[in-house]
Amino acid sequence: MFKQSKKIKKSAAPAGKKAAKRVFFFGSTKAEGMATAKTDKERRMILGGKGAGLADMTAAGLPVPPGFTISVPCCEQYYQSGRKLADPTKKEILENLAKVEKLMGKKLGDATDPLLVSVRSGAARSMPGMMETILNLGLNDKSVEGLAAKTGNTRFAYDAYRRFIQMYSTTAMGLSKEPMEHMLKAMKEKLGVKTDPEISADGLKELCGQFKQFYRDNKGAEFPQDPTEQLWGAVMAVFGSWEADKAVKYRQVEKISDLKGTAVNVQTMVFGNKGENSGTGVCFTRDPNTGEDIFYGDYLINAQGEDVVAGIRTPLKLSTLDTQMPAVYKQLCGVRKQLENHYRDMQDLEFTVEDGKLYMLQCRTGKRSPAAVFQIAVDLVKQKLLTKAEAINRINPEDIERLFYPQLDAASAKNAPKLASGINAVPGAATGKVVFTAAEAEEMEKNGEKILLVRKETSPEDVGGMHAAQGILTATGGKTSHAAVVARGWGKCCIVGCEAIDINYETKSMRIGETVINQGDYLTLDGNTGAVYAGQLELKQPAQPEAYKTLLGWCDDLRTIKVRTNADTPYDAENAVRMGAEGIGLCRTEHMFFDTEARRLAIQEMIVAENVETRKAALAKLLPFQRDDFVGIFKAMAGKPVTIRLIDPPLHEFTPKDDAGFQKLSEVTGMAIDKIKHRCEQLHESNPMLGHRGCRLCITYPEILDMQVTAIIEAAITVAKSGLKVLPEIMIPLTIDQKELKILVDRSRALANSLIKAAGSKLKYMLGTMIEIPRAALLADKIAEVAEFFSFGTNDLTQMTLGLSRDDAGRFLPTYVASEKDGGMGIFKSDPFQSLDQEGVGMLVKMGIQKGRSTRPDLKVGICGEHGGESASVKFCHSVGMNYVSCSPYRVPIARLAAAQAAIDDSAGAKKVSKKK
Repeated sequence: MFKQSKKIKKSAAPAGKKAAKRVFFFGSTKAEGMATAKTDKERRMILGGKGAGLADMTAAGLPVPPGFTISVPCCEQYYQSGRKLADPTKKEILENLAKVEKLMGKKLGDATDPLLVSVRSGAARSMPGMMETILNLGLNDKSVEGLAAKTGNTRFAYDAYRRFIQMYSTTAMGLSKEPMEHMLKAMKEKLGVKTDPEISADGLKELCGQFKQFYRDNKGAEFPQDPTEQLWGAVMAVFGSWEADKAVKYRQVEKISDLKGTAVNVQTMVFGNKGENSGTGVCFTRDPNTGEDIFYGDYLINAQGEDVVAGIRTPLKLSTLDTQMPAVYKQLCGVRKQLENHYRDMQDLEFTVEDGKLYMLQCRTGKRSPAAVFQIAVDLVKQKLLTKAEAINRINPEDIERLFYPQLDAASAKNAPKLASGINAVPGAATGKVVFTAAEAEEMEKNGEKILLVRKETSPEDVGGMHAAQGILTATGGKTSHAAVVARGWGKCCIVGCEAIDINYETKSMRIGETVINQGDYLTLDGNTGAVYAGQLELKQPAQPEAYKTLLGWCDDLRTIKVRTNADTPYDAENAVRMGAEGIGLCRTEHMFFDTEARRLAIQEMIVAENVETRKAALAKLLPFQRDDFVGIFKAMAGKPVTIRLIDPPLHEFTPKDDAGFQKLSEVTGMAIDKIKHRCEQLHESNPMLGHRGCRLCITYPEILDMQVTAIIEAAITVAKSGLKVLPEIMIPLTIDQKELKILVDRSRALANSLIKAAGSKLKYMLGTMIEIPRAALLADKIAEVAEFFSFGTNDLTQMTLGLSRDDAGRFLPTYVASEKDGGMGIFKSDPFQSLDQEGVGMLVKMGIQKGRSTRPDLKVGICGEHGGESASVKFCHSVGMNYVSCSPYRVPIARLAAAQAAIDDSAGAKKVSKKK
């Protein structure tokens, strides 16, 4: 009898020789697996998730059919032995089988009263549908008759036998499932019935004969009749499914790299297909879609195994079980409460009812929608099952990301033609008309068209079109290429590195295999998978629940490091504040030059200028644009600090790229087109990343610095006069030397002070630099004599430290990052452009902070590279004492979460140290 009050027991790990045990029995409230390790996590690494759950439920006195778990180390040994079961493992399996037989009073495959077992997989982490299951093992031509006689139900016995033959043939012996499915369908048509339970006993007998003949024809042998032979075949089939293509791919997608194999669970069969007082079901202790605290699930009467999830029949809602089997439903509700209280999380349960008796077959942490993730976490805190810190630590960055991006409607995508796949750089989905140039993208967007910008690659000149687009698709690049970085900042779906697309800009078309896509044709991008679909598919926008806001509020209460944003426009700034940003850590002024044609022409006019006077005249046209932008940004940030980086890219990135552009610039400047082209050619650089850019532009063209500093200070003075607090921080990029920085800081300070004095203002501002060159980190103590703050630009610092181009490394980095199991070399644990290289680049960052503060103890330090929004990198920034991290607006919530988790880890570590003392 189930007792809800009974606690789930735990015991210490065994000592000595018992540690070599590999197979663990469970049954009749005894679970050997409970003693395999001290923590649940460690036990799952040995028993797998399913095995650990079975042990927990058995020890709690829940109605679990007895069986045994063949541990994960056996799977590892299976592959080390050339896909063979070791003799000691076989010996332990038979010993545990004997225990089950003794407890049940039956023998496996007995001709009169057979014991039947299921053989199921169960890795430490849930991999639903990726590995194999075999039910009703132990049936043969003799034992099926014994089962029929013992139960008095011939139809039930042969239904179980046909299921076993089909599962064993496909799973253990590698035969195709489809022919047997066709035979099953043909039998129903022959008998004039629609569902499996309507097939008569004679029909099932005939079907078993057809299945065995199919096996004979394809394997050249009779279907195995020896139950022990069946058992070895099933165990090896489950172990073998660990390396099946679908399982390997799933682990790659889910980034599961720390598991060594799957466990196998051999368990006494209970039967939900014995009639109208039997059934099987799957349920969740809460609604996995909303997180609501209601019992949620489906079941089928007179069904077995995978029937509920396979979609063979329309299942019934779990709530109706209360009417059909009230005693069973009441018992199941008690199980729900006990397991959720024990695991302190929503559980996914599988159960079977045999002749009115409930049996529990599985419990595991249930998968849930993005909204449910936060609702469940907050509710569990309110119910005092979790602390706020525990709830925060359960949230992953992906949980937050999924809340903000439009999603592809699954039903819409089900039958849609998939054209190609690329690298899923930014999650979400987007649909629209294909456009191949940024200018046309902007024009079409103005006319109300929803478009997708498709390019071989993007550059700063494409920013206007990128902003106008719903999504971005490029033929080249990686997850930190220009397209990816910009798209991520705007929360736009982006797929890069889609090598299957062949773009022809002249014909405004592209080819994908045999398919030609013309400008104006519709495509749909799935940024979650990297898939490109033909046509306009349905999208859905996930809601941001109140529970999300509540949990992020808890994060803000706990974290100690500030979170800023990278924003270049008032719109971006306002959006980032809504995301919880506490300031701007990087405003890239060059992005402002491409918003309109007037701005583009003004910067290009400045670039081709032949003397200082002409250059100043062009810059004078840019000054009001920049000043107005800064006014908008300062107002949007409402007193929060704003770090503004002076112009950084080399000038050639701003020059015209086609004849129409040259013609337009010629009309504005009065210069001959050939002369303009010659000037642009002069600006060409062999290695522009290391060329004439950043502070080097202001050293050679100080009038650029003058215009930008003037725009910043005048905007700040204007906003301050309106009564708003303004905290401008002027950042000079690409510093390599103290003297170089001092020249620019002194010039900036003199100009800023003169403007402030002339306006009669009391405006306060700061002057600092971006540490993005190794030499600057090495000489940080000298540079800190001049700079009031440091911002680590880890995008370029990573490139220069590792000697890798982030736009080109996508061609070989996957080999460096992928594990040897996945065909790579495992040189890097992760992509250094996504997660900070803490050993190498991180050493420079840490050194730079220490050296900088040795000179200036109150030095403000932050990070503004893409790493500022990546969880592990944020935790590193916390550990080295940064004041803030800065990231794209849509990554601000992720940074808030990671910062809180870092503070929690710090607190836990401090408590451990205190206890040791």
